[in-house]
Amino acid sequence: MERLPYAQRMRNRAIAITVLILIIVAIVHCSTKDEVAPTVEKQETALAIDSLADTAAFITDFSDTNAFDSIVSENPNGLAALTGIEDNDFDKSLDSTGTAGSTNNVRDTLHIKSQKNPFLAEKIDILLRRYHPDLGIILVVDTKTNEIIAWGERRDGKIQNRPDWIGRPTFPAASLAKLVTIAAAMESNRYSLNTRIPMMGRHHTLYLNQLRVPEKYKGPTMELSEAFARSANPPMAIVGKSVGAKRLLSAAAKLGYNKRFPGNAPNASSYTAPDTGYGLAEVACGFTTSTTLTPLLAAAQVRAILTKKPLQIPWARDMAPFAPQRSLALDIGKFTENTYYGLRESMLRSVAQGTAHKHMSTKNMAKKNFEALRLGGKTGSLDGKDPAGRYDWFMGFAESRANPSKSIVVIVMQMHKEIRSQPATQVAATVINYWAHQNLEQKK
Repeated sequence: MERLPYAQRMRNRAIAITVLILIIVAIVHCSTKDEVAPTVEKQETALAIDSLADTAAFITDFSDTNAFDSIVSENPNGLAALTGIEDNDFDKSLDSTGTAGSTNNVRDTLHIKSQKNPFLAEKIDILLRRYHPDLGIILVVDTKTNEIIAWGERRDGKIQNRPDWIGRPTFPAASLAKLVTIAAAMESNRYSLNTRIPMMGRHHTLYLNQLRVPEKYKGPTMELSEAFARSANPPMAIVGKSVGAKRLLSAAAKLGYNKRFPGNAPNASSYTAPDTGYGLAEVACGFTTSTTLTPLLAAAQVRAILTKKPLQIPWARDMAPFAPQRSLALDIGKFTENTYYGLRESMLRSVAQGTAHKHMSTKNMAKKNFEALRLGGKTGSLDGKDPAGRYDWFMGFAESRANPSKSIVVIVMQMHKEIRSQPATQVAATVINYWAHQNLEQKK
């Protein structure tokens, strides 16, 4: 039996939900008939029906931008109420009777409507309000045009209406710095993706004895791409020490580290590598807070890998001064074709078998979307100091298998203090799944 189009399925669901809730309202109405004044009953029932009608209209016209604008302008809190969002900055906009209070506290949706993809921006806003990380930044970039199509930022207990921190250079890169090590290894022509590296001890630790490889070593080994995918510190540190600081710094420069960008959009991310010793090993595997990365540069790195072109900072017409207002070519060199291939394949393996596999799966994505996409990425986590907390990263991409020109770059950076929210990879999977619903649905 042929499956109905997505829009028709959504309309059917809206109708079914509306009917179900009306039945429940009718039952409650009958059961409380003797206890509530008739006039109050009529008012409550009318309000319930009006609310359901608004909900059904929103779901039915979900793919219509004009409908989106109309609903937001007529009822600023309607979208939040629809999704059951609870957040400090939204709760304060309602008084004890549930009606809007001061106009200064009404939820601001202008930053959503002004974005390239307002529906994806709304989804991001919902996720930030639902999971409320202490600091959360989500960035989605169209791979083909390099344009920022949606973003969201939460800090200081509320959603921000300006992307102030997408270019902030104080966030530790953590294991995302392993991209530099893979690139340096591939550029050296001494390593391939399947070169086996000694693996001593645990993946997430880095002790001196894990770096001392005995002569004629016969212990456990791990392929270079697997070490990247599983974010194993010891083998990546061994590779970094082998290729040396000069090659690491050269690879870091091509990935945009230590670069001053026009208008400081973004600010310069930091990558320094001592010539020898344990410090060099730390930098090679991202086991240090001295290596920092901005979310905007992380997006540029992923796109450069996908397009096999020199790095360009993602742009947007309405995000100045936090992002460039037009595409800007940079005087940064490029890697060899073999290196770009190695970086891409390593990111694909991270989703297929590595640290991103658990959440970047059908647990958080519709099966049809998961199977229709080619997914790659890199995870990272490390304690940082500015602001202080545990940082959780995902940088990656989603590409249509049927039409590779349909592709996005997704960056999720979260910082948690005492209470952790959902993993960054899970949030990224939800964003990708929603984008896939928009762009991969077959029109009939």
